[in-house]
Amino acid sequence: MNAPASRIEPQPAARLRQPRFGSWSSLVTRILVVNLLALFALAGGILYLDSFRARMLETRASELVQQGDIIAHFLADEGLREASLALANFTTPRGTRVRVYAPDGALMADNWRNPQVARFALEDPTTEGFRRQSAVLIDRMIAFLSQQERLPEIAEPMADVRQAWPEAEAAFVSGRAQTAAWRTPDRLVILQAAVPVAKPADNAAPGAIVLLTVDTPDVLDSVRRERQTSFTVFLVVLGFSLLLSLYLARTVVVPLRQLALAAHRVRLGRARDVVVPRLPHRRDEIGALARALADMTATLRHRIDATEAFAADVAHELKNPLASLRSAVEALGSVRDRAARAQLFGLINADVQRIDRLISDISAASRIDAELSRTRLHPVDLAALASGTVAAMLASGPLPQGIRVRVKAPDQPLLVAADADRLGQVLNNLIDNAISFSPIAGQVQVQVVRHESQIVLSVEDEGPGVPPEARDAIFERFYSERPAAEHFGQHSGLGLSIARAILEAMDGQIRVEARADGLPGACFVVSLPAL
Repeated sequence: MNAPASRIEPQPAARLRQPRFGSWSSLVTRILVVNLLALFALAGGILYLDSFRARMLETRASELVQQGDIIAHFLADEGLREASLALANFTTPRGTRVRVYAPDGALMADNWRNPQVARFALEDPTTEGFRRQSAVLIDRMIAFLSQQERLPEIAEPMADVRQAWPEAEAAFVSGRAQTAAWRTPDRLVILQAAVPVAKPADNAAPGAIVLLTVDTPDVLDSVRRERQTSFTVFLVVLGFSLLLSLYLARTVVVPLRQLALAAHRVRLGRARDVVVPRLPHRRDEIGALARALADMTATLRHRIDATEAFAADVAHELKNPLASLRSAVEALGSVRDRAARAQLFGLINADVQRIDRLISDISAASRIDAELSRTRLHPVDLAALASGTVAAMLASGPLPQGIRVRVKAPDQPLLVAADADRLGQVLNNLIDNAISFSPIAGQVQVQVVRHESQIVLSVEDEGPGVPPEARDAIFERFYSERPAAEHFGQHSGLGLSIARAILEAMDGQIRVEARADGLPGACFVVSLPAL
């Protein structure tokens, strides 16, 4: 009996919990929120201020038209020339400029000609300080980003007549009030409203135009105050975004760097020394990646250990028959007795067969993992497969030592997801193993039943059974505990390990236990998920 090879039990693969998109545990959600929050705040502020400015200018233009209507009615009621003289002293808190143009377009009255009338003044932007220049620069940038309509720059005409002002000429032609917006060099908006004077009942000439001009510094100041508030909010949001970015950098970059370093060390062949952090406190994609890499590294380490142990076991198993073969060959040259030489030839032949069997089984065992990874599972009736396997075995000839094999399976299908050929290989192995341990005229019983969500196949024999301390070891590679009547070397000790590998690839299990009826013998139990 060969010593059982040591086996490292891999940790069961943990089920990866994928974070749901939209939850805060998802990195996608965090990154989107952090990167878009500040941009949304800035874009919203720009759009809000642009609409806020437009509404204020519309309101101011409407007020200017109403004021012009009042003056136009005054001119119509009092007479154009007399009322024009009265308008020369007209003043408003905002310094509104009031001009009256005669029907021929000539200027009849201008309240700004009176130095006592309050007026607004246009300032030269080249003489202003840094603060105002900065404000003008910001205004231009905001106008460019928000695609504001570019207003024409206002300039006093060489001859102040009605035809010099497009809005006044349009009001004269259409007979309806017209408004226009102009800009100053420092981005201040100037509003003008041209209102036609209705035809009076007396001798006043028709077609006069009242042109009102007013600046809007309060509108610009309000917009700039709102912009300052929005910019302050933007800075706060930006700072908060930077803090969140630093948080993401610490929670994403640092663990990714650790995982990359561990993967690099694994690539360099230092898998035994690598400890991949599992990050159990993380419930996001980084934590899932860390646990997947840790499980992958552990599986790789177990596979390397298993390969090394398998290579050592192969060398050990091949060493015994080779040593026996070498001894027989060396003794063959010095032996002259025919009986002794025949015995040596028989020993050589047995060793060669044993080596051939070992090599065949070792080749099959080394290919089993790769082949199973490419195998596609299909529905298989396990009851029919068991009955067919036993029938084929009995049809090939009588079993040794009068051993009988019985099958107990229901008539209805018991379907499992499996590869029929590989599963048949497992059944053949288990039945052949049971026959080899059965006594003369013993009976092997194969039974297939459904137990809850599992299809269970059992193979019972009447042999000596398996000691409890060896029930795990018998599934190890090269473990071989054979009956005393069997010649040594007829089995490689790989059959049960191959059977377990096949079943595990199909999400099945195999175990050995004592017979349920208490009689001597072993019972191998195979369970597979039912379809």
